[in-house]
Parts: sequence; structure tokens; C-alpha cells
Amino acid sequence: MCGICGVVRLDGGSAAEHRAELEAMSATLVHRGPDSAGSVVDGPAGLAARRLSIIDLEHGDQPLASEDEAVRVVQNGEILNYRALREDLLGSGHRFRTEGDTEVLAHLYEEHGLGFAARLRGMFAVAIWDSPRRRLVLARDRFGIKPLVYSADAARLAFASDLRALRLAPGFSDAIDPLALDAYLALNSIPAPLTIYAAARKLPPGHLLVCEDGGEPRLERFARPGPPSAADQRPEPDRALAEELRARLRDSVAAHLVADVPVGVLLSGGVDSGTLVALASEVASEPVRTFSIGFADASFDELAGARQVAERYGTDHRELVLEPDAVALLERLAVAFDEPFGDSSALPTYLVSELAASEVKVVLSGEGGDELFGGYYTYVADRLAPWLRLPAAVARPFVERLPASTRRVSREYMAKRFVAGAQLPPLERHQAWKEIFSPELRAELGSRATSDPIDLHRARYSETEGAEALARLQDVDLGLYLADDLLVKTDRASMAHSLEARVPFCDREVAELALALPRRARVRRLQKKWLLREAVRPLLPRDVVDGRKRGFSAPIAAWLRGEMQPFARDVLSAANLRRQGLLEPAVVAGLLDRHASGRQDLSRQLWGLLALTLWHDSQGS
Repeated sequence: MCGICGVVRLDGGSAAEHRAELEAMSATLVHRGPDSAGSVVDGPAGLAARRLSIIDLEHGDQPLASEDEAVRVVQNGEILNYRALREDLLGSGHRFRTEGDTEVLAHLYEEHGLGFAARLRGMFAVAIWDSPRRRLVLARDRFGIKPLVYSADAARLAFASDLRALRLAPGFSDAIDPLALDAYLALNSIPAPLTIYAAARKLPPGHLLVCEDGGEPRLERFARPGPPSAADQRPEPDRALAEELRARLRDSVAAHLVADVPVGVLLSGGVDSGTLVALASEVASEPVRTFSIGFADASFDELAGARQVAERYGTDHRELVLEPDAVALLERLAVAFDEPFGDSSALPTYLVSELAASEVKVVLSGEGGDELFGGYYTYVADRLAPWLRLPAAVARPFVERLPASTRRVSREYMAKRFVAGAQLPPLERHQAWKEIFSPELRAELGSRATSDPIDLHRARYSETEGAEALARLQDVDLGLYLADDLLVKTDRASMAHSLEARVPFCDREVAELALALPRRARVRRLQKKWLLREAVRPLLPRDVVDGRKRGFSAPIAAWLRGEMQPFARDVLSAANLRRQGLLEPAVVAGLLDRHASGRQDLSRQLWGLLALTLWHDSQGS
């Protein structure tokens, strides 16, 4: 795991002119790679890397190169099948200086050209400089586990693992992108290819960016995980599918445990993280280290389920009951995330990562299980909505008057969302249930976007025409919510503590089966993640297998009506908002008042606005 960055001149100049900027960019990535630093300048290209040493501790410092140094590479990530690739390359005559995975990338590119990325299993953001061709190749894994951002103008192209480093690239402009801001207000995160800055873009998952001999950069897709047509779903009986899924998950967990340093598991008490602990315990040579976090609010506390799993497998377990100084933590999160990020589960993820980093350098985390196997309440609601359109419309006036709740599973919040979207077409309905601010409210808040960020969801949805209806909605979540929210959260929160987080559900072998499952194996009647639960039922306590959805989340609705309310009103004060010029103060004040009165649960909206304003003021630091 590393942080990478680079600058390539497109105008015939030398990257040596930007050596100081390159070193400054690299220095900002020290949290991603505190163990070593390296850089190389070759004509128009300069590459740099900060390394967190996980495999081949003594010899894996980057950049690395092919035998004749014609191809140089820097990588952020872990290639799970690097040993098999290395053996094949040795058989083809390639010779290696190291035992790690990064050098394999240089030789694989020599052997297969731009086809190298499709052969990789793992998580990665890669930059390759092909000196003879004067070609830069950037590649990002098929799920978007590892980040990579870039900017380009007529003179140069720059890239980095995060925006904090990219901002130091020569000629970079800090102007905010109105469409990205609008997308943030809609989603509480910013979807690829957008970034908060108009000058920067995210490399989308499963894509290459290729720039040859000073020409225009071009994007090429090399992988696109997605559902097959409805006719091509897997037809086998449930028992056979469950056995195959358990075997594929076991293989993925074993592959993700490969490291020359200690590995732990972030244990939330739910079926996904419990599965990782169970399977890791089968293959590990010593007790698995597990880390959990809880809250005093009983509806948010998941330690009981986590303890059941830890006790069953005799793990070396650590836990923390959070009595947060949420004010200080929000300010720390604003610095850790390099653009606005409003998902409140970032807070407990940040803290459990801090706990884990005190003992290990690598953890396994359960992201991806819900998107791949059908774990969200919205998937059940999507099945019910066509049958309940008329009752929902009749019930709407009554549901809207329900009092707001501060519980984690807020029935009034879910009921209000359901009746608001039940009569819409499938994609619009699905989006309405997840939306933070409606288009009308975004306009009132001051959005100046000229297009709708939900067009990105429509484009993704249109790519799966012919697939089964529920699978199409899961695919939207896989390509956007997972990639641009959950994986961003896990990457930033863990790397803030120089901790590598690996996600075994986001594995091409696991996803290949998950995406081809029939609907009955994903959502059966009102049961979510049906096949996954059946596959791991022999491995986990019944309360965990059949329990409600769990994860690292925080009781922010209560906080914002209680101890955090003065802080929120200060940060979102009219004077502060006028100074920043991003949000309309009167509209924000109304949101604060409605939430404080208990008439509505607006905690998700207010947390997002807090994150935005704190991020804005953190950019000078």
C-alpha cells in the first residue's frame, strides 16, 4: 500500500523543472506511505511514491522498473494473483529483482501492453511510464477500491492518490466545480469522474488513462463488473450455490490475508464482517485480531454481536465504546478527507481504524457485501413498491405527520421515504429513497449546477438493459454508492492512520458469482442477502446470521438535538456561510430549526452540510 503521484510534460519540456513540486506532492502522501519514499525523473515524466511496507519489506521500495528500466511503475494497492503472474512471466524469460507485486506490473505491461490491467486480481491504482513510447498509463481496479485523481492542461498532466497532493501540482486551480457541489448535496459524496475541483477528475473504476507522446489523454475501460442478462443467471439449486459461494469467499479471504505484517479484521457484529472473521480463522495460523466499536445508545451499539463472533473463534479482540468529542472528530475528518464527504459512518470507521492501527498494519473490512448480495432495505422496498403504490399514496398525509425518531432503524424515516418514492419509476424511486437533498432544495441552498448529477446513475442504469430488474439497481449501487461513498470512506479513514484496509467481498472471483445469482438468492420475500446468509449459517451464531443489517454508524440525530447542536449552529451560522459563499444561510437555519424541534429527522442533511463547511475551511491547512 502506498501513495503515488507524478507529473508528465505534454509540451516537450522536462519534468526535472517540476522536481520541487513532485517532492512536495509526495510529502503530502506520507500518511499513505510512512515507511519509505522514492522518485524518478525520466525526460518528460516524473513519478514518486510513498510506501507502506506490507510485502517484501526489504526490497519493495518504489518506483520499480523492468530489467532495462524502459518501463517504470508506481502502485498503490495489492495484487492478489501476483505470484501466479510472476511464474508465468519467469517462464516467458522475464527476470526479477524483488519478491513483491509491484515489479510484476512492469513486466506484465511489457508482455501484454495495455492488456495488463485486465489480468490483475486485487485492488490497485497504478502509474506506468513507458519511456521508449513516451507513454503514461494510469489504471484503477475494477471496483474503485484504491483512489486515483488527475488533472491535465495543454502543458502537463499530473496525477496523485488524493486531491491534497494534486493541488500542489504545477498550475493547478482550486476553483470549485458547481456540478460536483450539486452532486454532493444530492448524495453526500461526489461520484466519479467528478471531484470538488473543476480542474481535477477521478479515474473511474475499471479504466485506463493513456497519454502518448504528448497527445490528448484518452480513457479506456478494461473491466466492467455487472449483471448478465436475466436468461444467463445461474440455474443451480440453492445448496450448490451456497457451497460454491462459501468456497469462493474462503479463497478470497485467504488471498487477502497474504502479508509480511500482522493482519486484523474490523468486526461490526454483522454477517459480512462476521464471515470474514470465520473464514480468516479457518486459514490463519494464530488467533485473528478483531477490532470493534460501540456506542452508549443501545440502538447503535453492535458490540454484543461482535463479541459473539469473537468468542466463537477465540479472536484476540479489542473494542472501544465511543464517548465522542464529536466536534473535534468532525474537524479531524475534514482534514482526513480531501473533498467534502458527508457519510456519518466515516466517524466510527475512522475511530475503529485508529484502534486497529495501534496493533496491525492491515485489516479486512466487509464493504461490498450489501451491493453484491442484496443487503439493503431499499431492495425489499423495490420489490414491494409496485404492489403498494395506491396504499402508499393514501397513507402519505398520515405518514408525513409521524414524529421523528433518533433510533438507528427509524421506522418513521423509512416510512416517509417509502411513500415519497413508491409511485416513481424504478431508478427514480430507488434514487428518491437515497437522496439527501432534492433538486428543489439544492436550488434553494444555492446550487448553480447546469446539469443533473443523477444523470450518472441513469447512464449506469442504461448499460444493464436486459438484466433482471433488481440486479440493475444493485449494479447502480455497486458502481456509484460503493465506489464513491463506502470505499472512499474506508480508504480515507484507514489511511489517515497508515492502515491498509482490504475488502475481500470486492474480489473478481466472488463478484463473478454474486452478480450472476437469481433474484431468489439475493432477496427472497422480505429476507435480504438470502444466499449469503445460508452459505455462512454453519459458521456464525444464529443471532448474527439472521440479525438486522449492521455496520459502523453513529447516533447523529440525537447528537444534533443535544450536545452537538451549539457546535452545528456555530459552524452553520449565517456569518460563516456568507463568508464561504457556498450555501444560503436562511435555508440552512430552517433545516437546523426543524431538526431541533423533532418534527423531522434531518441529521443526514445537516451532517453533510457540516462536513462541507468544515472541509472548506480545512483547505488552507
